[in-house]
Amino acid sequence: MTVVGTTVVPTMVQKYQSPIRVYKHPFELVMEAYERRFPTCHLIPMFVDSEVLEETESEDGSVHNVQRRCKLDVDAPRLLKRIAGVDYVYFSQENTLNKRERTLHIESHNETFSNRVIIHELCSYSAHPENEDWTCFEQSASLDIKSFFGFESTVEKIAMKQYASSIKKGKEIIEFYLNQLEEEGISHVPRWTPSLDAPSSSVTTKPVCATPKLLQLELPVTPAVSIPVSTDANDRELADATQSEATSNDVTNQPDDQMENQTGTPDDKLDADYIKRYLGDLTPLQESCLIRLRQWLQESHKGKTLTLTPASPSSPPFQIPKDEHILRFLRARDFNMEKAREILCQSLTWRKQHQVDYLLETWTSPQVLSDYYTGGWHHHDKEGRPLYILRLGQMDTKGLVRALGEESLLRHVLSINEEGLRRCEENTKVFGRPISCWTCLVDLEGLNMRHLWRPGVKALLRIIEVVEANYPETLGRLLILRAPRVFPVLWTLVSPFIDENTRKKFLIYAGNDYQGPGGLLDYIDKEIIPDFLGGECMCEVPEGGLVPKSLYRTAEELENEDISLWTETIYQSASVFKGAPHEVVLEIIDAASVITWDFDVCKGDVVFHLYHSKRAPQPPRKDPLVGQHSSITTPGGNNVQLIDKSWTLGLDYSMVESPLTCKEGESVQGSHVTRWPGFYILQWRFHTMPGSASTNLPRVDDVLASLQVSSHKCKVMYYTEVIGSEDFRTACFDVQSLGSMTSLESSHSGFSQLSHATSNHSQSSSMISR
Repeated sequence: MTVVGTTVVPTMVQKYQSPIRVYKHPFELVMEAYERRFPTCHLIPMFVDSEVLEETESEDGSVHNVQRRCKLDVDAPRLLKRIAGVDYVYFSQENTLNKRERTLHIESHNETFSNRVIIHELCSYSAHPENEDWTCFEQSASLDIKSFFGFESTVEKIAMKQYASSIKKGKEIIEFYLNQLEEEGISHVPRWTPSLDAPSSSVTTKPVCATPKLLQLELPVTPAVSIPVSTDANDRELADATQSEATSNDVTNQPDDQMENQTGTPDDKLDADYIKRYLGDLTPLQESCLIRLRQWLQESHKGKTLTLTPASPSSPPFQIPKDEHILRFLRARDFNMEKAREILCQSLTWRKQHQVDYLLETWTSPQVLSDYYTGGWHHHDKEGRPLYILRLGQMDTKGLVRALGEESLLRHVLSINEEGLRRCEENTKVFGRPISCWTCLVDLEGLNMRHLWRPGVKALLRIIEVVEANYPETLGRLLILRAPRVFPVLWTLVSPFIDENTRKKFLIYAGNDYQGPGGLLDYIDKEIIPDFLGGECMCEVPEGGLVPKSLYRTAEELENEDISLWTETIYQSASVFKGAPHEVVLEIIDAASVITWDFDVCKGDVVFHLYHSKRAPQPPRKDPLVGQHSSITTPGGNNVQLIDKSWTLGLDYSMVESPLTCKEGESVQGSHVTRWPGFYILQWRFHTMPGSASTNLPRVDDVLASLQVSSHKCKVMYYTEVIGSEDFRTACFDVQSLGSMTSLESSHSGFSQLSHATSNHSQSSSMISR
């Protein structure tokens, strides 16, 4: 926002980032086609005219710089143009062509209303790094509307709509001029070569008659075309499976080593062909949201290290979410990137805390589920989506809850969802088109009042809540068959907990209506309709039946098991309040021990400290700031304070690590090699924004951040461990023997979704880095 006196004027900022687009033509030929867009282009109606203001060239001819002014007739309401007092808007464009490096950099910005609206665009053309006869194109842009006569929202919509349209036309424009060159018999443009007697690249200026500076509002169109080569390194298996298809489509086959999984590397970028092949048809702005959110994840993982410990559980190595998974969260929030990032952060923290990434490998269904849970996977629907069948009417929900408890049922449902994600990937390879969700067929024959048993409904609602939060946009269609009269009662109970977009995917059939027009045959091939629905395909889904009461367990037994199931996590939660930090004490006997930590900042910003004291901290005390004992139990975790306020830093205890400020959503891993025995205290303190100098206005980021921290409360999820020096050296040796190294350095990331172990190892006693 902009602060003017006492008036706060909101600003509206939009950003765009394109995927990599590839022209299957040499750089020089693409440049020849690009130049034909000027001084005007009939394919872009709003591009009225352009003129060269200044043109310079190096003496050896390798660098050519052109500055243009472009005149645009923006498609805006006449009233808005009259209020603004302009008929046309003007842009400045600077092109720098480096023939030696085979690159073209384009920078554009508006002149019209530049004090009210700031539009900035960067584009680049370059020779493909792996195929010198192809050309890559990439662009980014930002729109910052400070004020516009009260029509800020209207101007934003017009600008974004026309910019998105111009991006789509870029492909047609380049293809048009490339075809025109071909018709003229121009299929090759020689590369630039330096003259033997040419001097080094000093620049000379060719004077051009310049006109007075004018103003403008919309970006000139920079052409782009979606003819990509590379596939996303985030999905090597999919890339390998389509190599033969890529050959038939004249797409480069890359060696296997070039398709190695490089998830999390900053240079890992998406190209347009990969998006279309594996993620589907996205609008330019949707592509931009995906790329920007993906870049945020990559940047927050940059420098991430892996800490391995020999004797006890440690932080498991995770990976950045796959592109399909990121896209699901964006779709769930209508491509609002901030909202999508928030729920994605929460979901990734949840996955880490409960080690959901390893669920398929670690979870074994109890025999009761195998015998009496009436659900299972069954081929696919007509669109290639995996098909899951649930015979809910035949399921003894009360018996399953009494025999297993909520937690086992929840974990089983989570394993079904994880298997669904895996099957979507497989079907994407098999059918050659993006498949990111599945179809669920629910048969309600046999549903009665027994299914409305309150604990069973409670378990169902909890499962729905967890699935909705962590597996958005995975349900493509829900077919509910043979719904009895009692179904409206169940629907009334559960429908409020189901997202509106999900409810739109429900198709409900009463009785035998599913056999008629618009029924099951519209969505599932006749050959795979299950036998219990009148088809000929044998279905291996269990028939269910009543769970024997001999398998029932007491409430106390179920309660104890529920706790053990979901406390398998090695992480603990804690709340951090303003004036009430959370502290953990570790007693060290061996002076050469290694303290390790791994924590996620779930809410707010915190400052992490590590202290040493020869004195043992006193038991938790009553803290007047919080109004209760400092060992506080809250819904979000505990708060424990150990450092007595009478202690003096430097006398009673000392700081052994520099303070580390950690932002919301970040994760930190690190270690400290102890020098002395005694008590080491890990502290997470509420981060207070520093006061600004009297001559400076507060930074926008700081103001917004301060507004986001509600009730002066932060939440962290942490894991700590002490490793003996001998064990640590053994762990380092074991990891090195596997070809990787263990790093002691702390590092930041958005989450503990680790991409790879770094090869950075140090023996110093205190190491913290970002």
